[in-house]
Amino acid sequence: MKPWIELARVRPPGSGELSLHRRDRDLVIRVDGQELMSNRSVGSEQALATIGCAGVGDGRVLIGGLGLGYTLAAALATLGPRAAVVVAEISDVLVEWNRTVVGPEAAAALADPRVRVAIGDVGAAMTPGGFDAILLDVDNSPHALTRPGNASLYGPRGLARAFAALRPGGRLAVWSAAPAPAFERRLALAGFAVSTHGVPARGAHGGARHVIFVGARPAPAPPRAPRRSRRQ
Repeated sequence: MKPWIELARVRPPGSGELSLHRRDRDLVIRVDGQELMSNRSVGSEQALATIGCAGVGDGRVLIGGLGLGYTLAAALATLGPRAAVVVAEISDVLVEWNRTVVGPEAAAALADPRVRVAIGDVGAAMTPGGFDAILLDVDNSPHALTRPGNASLYGPRGLARAFAALRPGGRLAVWSAAPAPAFERRLALAGFAVSTHGVPARGAHGGARHVIFVGARPAPAPPRAPRRSRRQ
């Protein structure tokens, strides 16, 4: 078996050592030697975008977590030419790797004129009423976190912030490696209309089943026409 070739390595402040490796067409990012993400199972990341952005057209979208750029690229392919996409990524190193060494598709997605990158926590980018869709993929699942600081995004206060950041009729789509019934209940308690979608990790190639949670902010009911009184 061919060895992995290291493309880049860095230790960001307050984080473990990040390294990027390639073997033939496979790409993997590791933290302190442990695999964090790869390009071998990206079907569910793409499904996060196609499900979350369905019907958005030329609206505004917030993506939490850049990864290797597959969710962003799928969102851009789904959205209209006048859409606006904000990518909130806490690691500026990961953004730079997408622009330089991950590959031309990742670089092209970030260079798309519809895209703006915001370095920092995605919660800080959730401006009230600012988005038609929010796509969240910052950890393994709402209940199995690799970064404790992400817990607030999946809790009642984080979901309330996401609800407020959506326009009426907008949707929050959350990627998860596994089912999380308690998270579904929290979504409903936050006011969302909840649905879940089981999707294959590798898209058309199958693989493990991941879950996309969707919370839709209800649109206001249309005003009722006044009743006309009958004359006797």
